Amino acid sequence: MASVMFSSKKSKPFMAAIFLVLGLLMSTITGTQSIGVCYGTLGDNLPSAPEVVQLYQSSGINRMRIFDPNPSTLEALRRSGIRLIVGVPNNDLQALALIPNAATDWIQSNVLTYTPDVDIWCIAVGNEVSPTNAPTSQFANYLLPAMKNIQSALLAAGLMQIKVSTASFSQLLGSSFPPSQGSFSDGVSSFINPIISFLVENDSPFLANIYPYFSYTGDSQNIPLPYALFTAPGVVVQDGNLQYQNLFDASLDAIYAALERSGGANLQIVVSESGWPSEGDPAATVENARTYYSNLMNHVKGGTPRRPGQAVETYLFAMFDENQKGGLETERHFGLFSPSQQSKYQIAFN
Repeated sequence: MASVMFSSKKSKPFMAAIFLVLGLLMSTITGTQSIGVCYGTLGDNLPSAPEVVQLYQSSGINRMRIFDPNPSTLEALRRSGIRLIVGVPNNDLQALALIPNAATDWIQSNVLTYTPDVDIWCIAVGNEVSPTNAPTSQFANYLLPAMKNIQSALLAAGLMQIKVSTASFSQLLGSSFPPSQGSFSDGVSSFINPIISFLVENDSPFLANIYPYFSYTGDSQNIPLPYALFTAPGVVVQDGNLQYQNLFDASLDAIYAALERSGGANLQIVVSESGWPSEGDPAATVENARTYYSNLMNHVKGGTPRRPGQAVETYLFAMFDENQKGGLETERHFGLFSPSQQSKYQIAFN
């Protein structure tokens, strides 16, 4: 093969340009690969699991989060190439924490049965558990023991590559403004600090559900809608030398600051849920939801003011509108797709 020689003076700008192009390309690839979609099944009109997996593939979505180890979903995911977060429902935490061999049996039934055909990379033990939140406070004492038992069962099975975490949320913060002052509330510190230590010890990510929609609707007099939708024309919050043009960054960086204050400075945050509904509230419109999802996907490629240049792995909530979800009407309208598999927003994932 013929060799090509460059003079040192001429080659430096050329090579710099090459590295710049490669860097931009890798940033684009990393950003695209960092987007996943949550797949919930609380509907009586949803497609079958094989149809759902096919829709993920045809749409270019290569990451999925499920909230329980549904056998039909796991079977459909075999050899699909989709990376998966599997959830452990809150109702299972007590048994996994207290019953001998429960975690071993859980791993056997829901992980070993399907790996390596199914690319499970993380197990999310519990969702939005908090000792100060009445609906989930009953599970708080069982969360960390369940996480430890699942971790031990994975190690015993030789599955060291699978991470164990729990999906947390912004309500655990006692302070979030400005973002640099983010800290966990006094009422949850004895709960969350040992969990952070566990994540650090096992090199596991901190999973966080982040919803600017709920922050906006809860305080619309003080939070501008463009700030929540990534469309603010300029800086909205000046925090020392850091500037914030959107609420998502501010929310995420407040959690980073809280982790730094609690011994988790080096933890990676994975946004395990984020979304915007299309019906059920004046702010829940198709146009606002389209704007939010599109801008979120583009934005997370570049990190946040506190962690610039680090693509944020983010899971959009959710794949479908789910007509059997409880709560407010908006809860049934977070889907990127209708149950008939029609895209609501024509968002390109690839």
